[in-house]
Amino acid sequence: MQHVLVYADSLSWGIVPGTRQRLPFDARWPGVMEGKLNADGRQVRVIEDCLNGRRTVWDDPFKPGRNGLVGLAQRIEIHSPLALVVLMLGTNDFQVMHPHNAWMSAQGTAALIRAVRSAPIEPGMPVPPVLVVAPPPAQAARGPIAPKFEGADIKCAGLADALRAVCEAEDCAFFDAASVTPTSAVDGVHLDAPQHARLGLALATVVAPLLHRQA
Repeated sequence: MQHVLVYADSLSWGIVPGTRQRLPFDARWPGVMEGKLNADGRQVRVIEDCLNGRRTVWDDPFKPGRNGLVGLAQRIEIHSPLALVVLMLGTNDFQVMHPHNAWMSAQGTAALIRAVRSAPIEPGMPVPPVLVVAPPPAQAARGPIAPKFEGADIKCAGLADALRAVCEAEDCAFFDAASVTPTSAVDGVHLDAPQHARLGLALATVVAPLLHRQA
């Protein structure tokens, strides 16, 4: 059995756009990915660590615990041995209270990659490879979350390219979620159930050869 850690935010937690409800595991992209990998003959367990509002390396001034760098090394230690770590963060770096641009957010992800690789795992356990997934860029936010994400669609421009450059520099795998799905038309930020399904199936194809290296 190979274990894959998904370290992410509400786009992966599975919030139903326009609500505070959550999609079931098999409808969220991590669950779709797990199901596809296992159906193809793998023995994979996906561990979800997805927190609504999580940033890459910054604090939320209104809610504690949203800094993704804090405690990441210990999560790697807790769940080791890991065959892969999937990082899909960045959307919340562009909330209205932050002045960050795409380059800054991508540097936050670079810090997360380094934290994964330097985690204090047990001797002899493998340092897991990292797959960075660029979230689909936010559209103009709608509904109850609109004030929180005002201007995010402008600030996030170029994030996929900036993350691709980070992955090249850090020698880790990269996937652009926007290549298979946009964000929801309901709220402009999250993913609808069919979008989760498309992303999960696409990522199963990306993840399979990364797991093969660890088999």
